[in-house]
Formats: sequence, C-alpha cells, structure tokens
Amino acid sequence: MRARWAAVSRPAARPRRWTPSAARWPCACAPPSPRSPRPGRGRDALWGVLLHAVGDALGDTAAPTAGTVADGVSGASAAVRRLGGAETGDKTMADVLVPFADTLAGAVADGAALTAAWDRAANAAEEAAKATAGLVPRVGRARPHAERSLGTPDAGAHSLALIVRAVHGVLAAH
Repeated sequence: MRARWAAVSRPAARPRRWTPSAARWPCACAPPSPRSPRPGRGRDALWGVLLHAVGDALGDTAAPTAGTVADGVSGASAAVRRLGGAETGDKTMADVLVPFADTLAGAVADGAALTAAWDRAANAAEEAAKATAGLVPRVGRARPHAERSLGTPDAGAHSLALIVRAVHGVLAAH
C-alpha cells in the first residue's frame, strides 16, 4: 500500500508548463466558442458522454454481448443528443450516431452476431457521414459557416464513421 501512495504523492518528473488557457480550461478540451449560444458543449464533452454511456452499459463484470453493446450504443446516442441538443439533419455527429445505433440495434434484434451487426452499422455510419456534405449546419461549431459548408462533410460525423469502422476491424480480428 505504501509503495502505491509513494508513486502518487511524488511530484511529476516534468512539471506541466503553465499557460493562461491551461489555468482557465483545466481539461484537454478547447475553450468554448464565443459565438456558441450555449458554451461548453464541445465535441470533447460529447465524446466523453458517448464513451461513458457505452461503458456503463457494458459494465466490468461480464463479457459483453451483442445485446449489451447495442443497448450501450443506443444509450450513447440518446445521451449525446440530450447533451448537445442536436438531432439528425443538424450536420453534427448525431447524423452518424443515430443511424449507427439504430442499424446496430436492428441487426442485433434480427439475430446477427456482433461483428456482422457492427459491420452493417458501420456501413450505415459511413453513408450518413457522406450525406452530411449536403446539409447546412444548424448547431455546433460549423453553424456560423452555414451555406459555405455545403459540399463538405461534418468533421465530427466523419470522425465517428472512421472510428466505428476501426472498431469493426478489431472485432473482426477477435
């Protein structure tokens, strides 16, 4: 016990450099945009909520099943939309997360194995990410760009599609 506390109580080998922004924003996220009507709802918070919801659903005592994974992703979809205030059509990561969660839940309900269901859902996520190029942002960081963002997919939506495809690769390898 003493050895563990000694490691924790010891000062770090290399102290972090103090900056004014680090003092105001202690987390790794960027400060909220001054143009945001509700600051502090950036993508870092949304990713945290997403991962927390999935982790809560999976737990840490039993091996995850396709059903618990689908429930976790559905819960994450609801939590992200609740926190961020975005729905599909707003040109945000919700445009990918909702069809991904719905497709995953549907495939699992149809009896598909987790890897096959995740593949179907990842395909839906990739198509949804591409479709955000035709949307005008109504909320989020891209909102001030409005029509100028037409033709460009949403960065958060694209990132989420890439991540779920990478997770499929891990699931397929195991």
